[in-house]
Amino acid sequence: MEIDWTRVIITIINFIILFLILKHFFFKRVGDTIDKRQEEINSEIKNANENEKKSEELLVKHQKLVANSKQEGKSIVEDYKNKADKVSKGIVDDAQKDAQLILNRAKTEAEREKQKAEDDIKNQVVDLAVLVSSKALESSIDEAQHRKLIKDFIAKVGI
Repeated sequence: MEIDWTRVIITIINFIILFLILKHFFFKRVGDTIDKRQEEINSEIKNANENEKKSEELLVKHQKLVANSKQEGKSIVEDYKNKADKVSKGIVDDAQKDAQLILNRAKTEAEREKQKAEDDIKNQVVDLAVLVSSKALESSIDEAQHRKLIKDFIAKVGI
């Protein structure tokens, strides 16, 4: 195998000419395109980092808002619970007052009924005593005197 040096030199010269032509027309454009693309990538990375920082700030802000909302919700619930307790206590107190009034009225009514029953019994005893004594005596004492005597007797005995 023999090397043809003229061919090698011509090939090298052709390669150099081709390289110079490519360098003159295309390398600058390809380099510019690569540089432009690199700048776009760097800009997108910068924007992504800024967006990440903004999202982290918003996340912290929203977490604070959620915490504040929870605290405010708890305080509102506590306020309504206290108000409900007060209303409940007021209702219970009113119910107890009403129950006491009803008991007092019932006692008063029972006392009246008792007094009425006692009066009815006294009147019946007087009537019976008048009847018995009038039959037993069949005398001249009139009924009004007789009733007065029996009432005095009952008052002394305590019926």
